[in-house]
Amino acid sequence: MSGPLDGQVALVTGGTRGAGRGMAVELGTAGATVYVTGRSTRESRSPIDRPETIEDTARLVTEAGGHGIAVRCDHMVPAEVAALVRRIEHEQDGRLDVLVDDTWGGDQWIEWKPLWEHDLDKGLRALRNGLETHLITLHTVLPLLVRRGRGLVVEVTDGDDLFNDRYRGSMFFDMVKVAITRLGRMLKDELEPNGVTSLSLTPGFLRSEEMLDHFQVTEDNWRDAIAEDRWFSISETPRYIGRAVAALAADPEVSRWSGKALSSGVLAKHYGFTDVDGSQPEASRFFADAYFGDRKDADVEDYR
Repeated sequence: MSGPLDGQVALVTGGTRGAGRGMAVELGTAGATVYVTGRSTRESRSPIDRPETIEDTARLVTEAGGHGIAVRCDHMVPAEVAALVRRIEHEQDGRLDVLVDDTWGGDQWIEWKPLWEHDLDKGLRALRNGLETHLITLHTVLPLLVRRGRGLVVEVTDGDDLFNDRYRGSMFFDMVKVAITRLGRMLKDELEPNGVTSLSLTPGFLRSEEMLDHFQVTEDNWRDAIAEDRWFSISETPRYIGRAVAALAADPEVSRWSGKALSSGVLAKHYGFTDVDGSQPEASRFFADAYFGDRKDADVEDYR
């Protein structure tokens, strides 16, 4: 069966697990060829030391109906990103339609404490890993889109316009995520004249593999974790943000979102897609009302 993205080529950086995997798989479901990059392979793990691999993500993309291509790439190393671009140029005749810029890997260095108490080296490493990877990737990959005069760039961050005036609890984490959101806005001025749309996109409370492990639950019994953390009740699967990206990539009028800071929940209402359980979690609105606002007793079901 054909899909809305048949013939299109996407690159999902940081696609090993979590949101990256969800976005890659849903682009595949829509029929795209998806290059999946990361540092965790079947031969060696990244310093994060989790079992998920880029090969597994690529397999899931293909099984979903697309064509998954795993490429080990450390996006902190410009030469490796340049080699990735040359490979796409060679294999796809220079075509790239969608860049999903999702590298992060900085959680291991974030400490939830005041700036002066935070380990400085760890904080600076998080900044480099979280922001420099995006800048290196954009500098190297964007010429593929600009030369064709069309395409979509999705900067994956934490927080949309309902959340971005809130402090995230760690100076270094906050700086990375605000900067990435700002990239989506700034790129509008540089890319729009070249026919390319840029924006930033955030998931809500992501039910990633790591988060499920943290609560010692699976996707089948994830609701058991709500007893430990009330806010987990608004959580969403990685496929939800994946469906947001697929909807954006298939939208002939995607430029309407240029420069915006969006969320999976906002786009679900606009495009009509759901999470895998048929719900439409609006995590940003829920947290704005129930966590930061005055609706402390808000019913989470009103936000699904």
